Amino acid sequence: MQKLEQKELVDLLRQMLLMRRFEEKCAEMYALGKIGGFLHLYIGQEAVATGAISVLRPDDYVIASYREHGHALAKGSDPRKIMAELFGRADGLCKGKGGSMHLFDKTRNFLGGHAIVAGQIPIGTGAAFASQYEGKDQVTLCFFGDAAVNQGVFHEALNLAALWHLPIVYICENNRYGMGTAVERATPVKDLYRRAEAYGMPGEAVDGMDVLAVRECVGLAVERARRERIPSLIEAKTYRFRGHSMADPGTYRTKEEVEREKQRDPLVTFRNYLMAEAVIKESDWKALEKEVRATIEEAVRYADASPEPPVEWLHTDVYVSER
Repeated sequence: MQKLEQKELVDLLRQMLLMRRFEEKCAEMYALGKIGGFLHLYIGQEAVATGAISVLRPDDYVIASYREHGHALAKGSDPRKIMAELFGRADGLCKGKGGSMHLFDKTRNFLGGHAIVAGQIPIGTGAAFASQYEGKDQVTLCFFGDAAVNQGVFHEALNLAALWHLPIVYICENNRYGMGTAVERATPVKDLYRRAEAYGMPGEAVDGMDVLAVRECVGLAVERARRERIPSLIEAKTYRFRGHSMADPGTYRTKEEVEREKQRDPLVTFRNYLMAEAVIKESDWKALEKEVRATIEEAVRYADASPEPPVEWLHTDVYVSER
């Protein structure tokens, strides 16, 4: 891919920083009782969504699992409306009805977070089919976790995508644990990208802690899907620094392992790289921090000020309205 300009590199850093600080604020709001239900944080995995979605056009589709706050932000959804949705308020992306696991933004072609493991994979495949059927050159990115590759719909979807030459890129965010179960305890094939071989589609692994590596890898796959209608499976090898959800005590992995993986923090690594390359200075980093924190504080104020959904809304948005 083409070498990135300074502004593009800084934009990638800003996006990753926004994800990190947004998720940290979500954890704080959860502890204060302002966010209820399940809350799955994306901390540690920011390089995947940032790098992958950065190569898309606005009209391309993105669909994800329940750990999808970062994907929605990367696709351009308003942080204020995301936070309001997490608060269960009327001004949220889904009017407060979706919550953390079901963000959805039609205006950004973000097809939502999905709570059923692998449930988004056939839906994303359907979006790619729709693009092909309508003669459009849109591409769909479908994100899912490592546990999803053992679900039946994963195989059914990849089979049809390869058979029908659909413009889709499947991105497995392998953070090494499906809830509390390590990958090696769940599958005999440790290199998950090799699942692509069964369907005759390209499969590749990428360092999911390196935003530029992810961008390069996904960029090539997106162009292949757009121009040649060839789907791909990418395994982004990453790591989540927090538990599976806020309710997870994380007893299945050692503190030493987590601390060791934090040495590869994608945000810190990329910031240090840009400083070493003289792309940014310490003052630039501080300015970015100030800008992002202001954005997030505004999101919290917006969410706090948003009203609770009226009870009558229980009966709306149940069926699609006529066009």
